[in-house]
Amino acid sequence: MIFDMHMHIEEGTSLGWQMSAEDCIRAMDEAGVERSAVMTLTDLPGLNPRGLELIAEACNSYPDRLYGFVRLNPAYLEISRQLLRQAVTELGFKGLKLHPVSTLQHPGGAATIDLIRYAGGLGVPTLFHCGDEPLSTPLSIAQAAAACPDSIIILGHMGGYFHVDEALEVAERFPNVILETSAMPYPDKILTAVERIGAERVMFGSDGPVSSPALERQKVVIAALGADQAGLVLGGNAEQLLGLAA
Repeated sequence: MIFDMHMHIEEGTSLGWQMSAEDCIRAMDEAGVERSAVMTLTDLPGLNPRGLELIAEACNSYPDRLYGFVRLNPAYLEISRQLLRQAVTELGFKGLKLHPVSTLQHPGGAATIDLIRYAGGLGVPTLFHCGDEPLSTPLSIAQAAAACPDSIIILGHMGGYFHVDEALEVAERFPNVILETSAMPYPDKILTAVERIGAERVMFGSDGPVSSPALERQKVVIAALGADQAGLVLGGNAEQLLGLAA
């Protein structure tokens, strides 16, 4: 079972990207991906007020293949808490997505910490955009990991292009941190991550449609992991974390 931990569905063109649920499924099929975590490209509350409904409708249309993450802006804390509770308890969403660059909310800020803890209390992980931009670097997100030891934090892109080693160091320091591989261009760093923190804390993601799911999966193949390790990274870990394992 191949599980992509990072895909997007969006109906607006404000960012120049658009992907329907059908487009998402088509890209998954081309890459041999059975299941995906899906989220909007924009934050709530924000540019697309239908974001929550959009993801819920996609997941309802493909109930065994798509699993929702709700992308929220901690600056609107009370609204975000309400939306997170609705998403998880009423709509069956599996996680929270935070993008510090678009929200301008520091990962170590009080509102962000509150929302991550709230997600943990609901039993779902927090997926961060973790790259090279200010506010999104691994050391910035490390402040959240330190403040929320009982919440699972996933570093999407595992540090981007220039902060991968920093992401590895953060994951070694904090056992509640998981590394996710999307749009990180170094297959050998996937192997390094498995060697340093264990295959159980590394997950495959593509960041589709920004990146190609088929290309992103090839990075894991090129990393030349052992069969058991590859099974965990490519899907086993995600299914276990999201409560989907048989």
